[in-house]
Amino acid sequence: MLLTNYREALHQGRLRQSFALEPIAIYYFFYPHPIIFVQSEAEAAVAMNKQDMADEALFLLLHNEIISCVYKAEGDADNGKCITKLENMGFRVGQGLTERSTKDTARFKDELDIMKFVCKDFWTTVFKKQIDNLRTNHQGIYVLQDNKFRLITQMSAGKQYLEHAPKYLAFSCGLIRGGLSNLGIKSIVTAEVSVMPACKFQVMIQKL
Repeated sequence: MLLTNYREALHQGRLRQSFALEPIAIYYFFYPHPIIFVQSEAEAAVAMNKQDMADEALFLLLHNEIISCVYKAEGDADNGKCITKLENMGFRVGQGLTERSTKDTARFKDELDIMKFVCKDFWTTVFKKQIDNLRTNHQGIYVLQDNKFRLITQMSAGKQYLEHAPKYLAFSCGLIRGGLSNLGIKSIVTAEVSVMPACKFQVMIQKL
């Protein structure tokens, strides 16, 4: 039995009015003994934040493991082949994510509207934040800037490990390209890092 109004529980004599915060849910269990579980808004927010942190940590670990496995399988010497394989993996994931996240949304008005969706909803789904800046020359080239790109924030800030950046960006380039592909836009996506953890993704739309 779920009581969404704690005053109902008070009225029925099931709960003492001894808490300061308004609960968002009260769970009442009858067996083996009556138990009431009260969760405040603050407690719920903390629980949600912990879950988000856990999800992010798992995603980062999985991403790092994918990179490690690809480079072990293909060999460190064949860097280009590894980058392509990671990008293709991201492409398939991006297609699936876009299909799932747009099934209940209204039809996009134009190309710019699609890019705004990628920068806001799509990026938030994957990285828990929006793109910090979107620029375009209105001729089919878009630059998406993430000032604190999560997949390279664990690496040293600055220029110390710039040579390793491409393999940590390939999957995300594929994500963007796959997402756009599923929305009917063919593109070429590249990434550039000057100072970590800031990153720029350049999207070049290929006109049909």
